[in-house]
Amino acid sequence: MAEREVLLSVRDLRVVFGKRRSKFFAVDGVSFDIYRGETFGLVGESGSGKTTIGRAIVRIHPTAAGDILFNGKKINGPIDRDLDKKVTRLIQMIFQDPMASLNERAKVDYIVSEGLYSQKKPDEHKRREMVDKALTDVGLLPDFASRFPHEFSGGQRQRIGVARALIMEPEFIIADEPISALDVSIRAQVLNLLSELQKRKGLTYLFIAHDLSVMRYICDRIAVIHKGVLVEMADTETLFRHALHPYTRALLSAIPIPDPRREKHKQLEVYSQRQSAGGEWCEIEPNHFVRGAPDELNTYKERLS
Repeated sequence: MAEREVLLSVRDLRVVFGKRRSKFFAVDGVSFDIYRGETFGLVGESGSGKTTIGRAIVRIHPTAAGDILFNGKKINGPIDRDLDKKVTRLIQMIFQDPMASLNERAKVDYIVSEGLYSQKKPDEHKRREMVDKALTDVGLLPDFASRFPHEFSGGQRQRIGVARALIMEPEFIIADEPISALDVSIRAQVLNLLSELQKRKGLTYLFIAHDLSVMRYICDRIAVIHKGVLVEMADTETLFRHALHPYTRALLSAIPIPDPRREKHKQLEVYSQRQSAGGEWCEIEPNHFVRGAPDELNTYKERLS
């Protein structure tokens, strides 16, 4: 089997909020690799630090320690201007709320092409061509460029956000809960759009969400984060078949079952902070990592054997 190419590498990442006595680690010692062409999922409850990691990668949040490497080059902390412009173009982010992330006073034409102004500005004719193509790529009409965001539905607004990312011709896109603010009927459309664009353009995704059922549909690998610390990471189907950490098992047990009788008798697993609150990060089987104390890791190994 050919060795996969690492596009993004996060090593011992720490992000701190607050100052002096009030400071706390929002992200504490997180490490993972994302391979070119894959969709890597990061899942956890609200406040777990998953969005903070995404924002640290795009340099919105400063990092307190650790390294973020993109194409082998460190991109966190002070970097030169040329690398900063390159990172700005090649790494894009799709935000959770499609209305809050769009400038309601600007027309779609400007919103989609806004990122181009931070780079070398193309001539007007080429810019309009790029906007039309980006809108077409996400299933919108080029005529929509003359409208304002409030004239669109939630799903259409999120497609505008995707077009704004695509126009920069990125290699890596961070999708921060891109469907959580959308109606259920629209969510599948946006997920299918992201999958189609990935195949057509060779994109790599970091997909952030709190819903494991959605992650199973779109992700190749999933990392589970709790209070700023990774507790488990594995290939998607491995995680669903052999979830080991109590927090992962609690998240899986919360997924609704589309059968009223089975759902009624389902046993929910409740995670206590006392369970596996810390411990060693260990590869329990090939490509399956879990955190736990030595006795817990032995239990996990017995469960797999």
